[in-house]
Amino acid sequence: MESATVWLLTLGVLGAVISIDLFIAILRRNKETSMAEAGIWTGIYISAALIFGFLMPNWTTDANAQKEFFAGWLTEYALSVDNIFVFVIILSRLQVEKTKQQLVLLLGILIALLLRGGFIAAGSAIIERFSGAFFVFGAFLIFTAYKLLTEHDQKEWKEDRVVTYLRKRGASTFMIALVSLGVTDLVFALDSIPAIFGITRDPYIVVCANIFALMGLRQLYFLLQGLLQRLVYLSKGLSFILAFIGLKMFVEAFHGIGIHEIAGIKLPTVPIEVSLLIIVLALTVTAVASLMAPQKDKA
Repeated sequence: MESATVWLLTLGVLGAVISIDLFIAILRRNKETSMAEAGIWTGIYISAALIFGFLMPNWTTDANAQKEFFAGWLTEYALSVDNIFVFVIILSRLQVEKTKQQLVLLLGILIALLLRGGFIAAGSAIIERFSGAFFVFGAFLIFTAYKLLTEHDQKEWKEDRVVTYLRKRGASTFMIALVSLGVTDLVFALDSIPAIFGITRDPYIVVCANIFALMGLRQLYFLLQGLLQRLVYLSKGLSFILAFIGLKMFVEAFHGIGIHEIAGIKLPTVPIEVSLLIIVLALTVTAVASLMAPQKDKA
């Protein structure tokens, strides 16, 4: 387990980076974000996550911490890209001005970070106290994977009661969009948080992977806004990853209650190296297949 000093230093540095990002977003609240600018900042955030991961052995004692971070970060980042589909729909449906989009996105992401912090704390407490929690989390991930795999229509977004209430109370479009993004990400956290707990039980890694996955989401939104239609197989790749993690959680849950074989078949122990390799391969195949897909599939 990481010391309190490591926690404080990590959260302090990441908090400073987020504060700088917020300051820049406020300064540029009346300007559109170009593809070039979004690309540069996306590269900076991805590089920061990679550097953080490579340097982790300097302050962690767990030999698997580095691999768990990369596996968790890649999974959360891929799920975040999937979330952007819905973000695009929300902001276009609400007709939020392009000059206001980056600020509402960043504030929405900050709300998401706070909400996910609560989810992570709750998830960690549940796993520590209830050995059967992995069965529930695993079943939920497999169900989510099935829903993604059988999803043929485009992602939809409908106004919920909170948004309808805000409209009736005369709330601004900016406020409605902010609440919508926060609520939407809260729903997405229901599958992303169990997914990363299927990779690691270390709260420090879970928190850092989520922060790094969400920090550059604003810039990634503007970078991928015009390219999302090309990622036609993203949901299929995510479906495979979630199903794999769900099955892995089932196996770990059986091991946890002392069952190491079923019907004479020995239950395997999946090393973190294998998990990381499978996640990387799934995302690579998904990206390549999407880029090579015929135009009729992309339509």
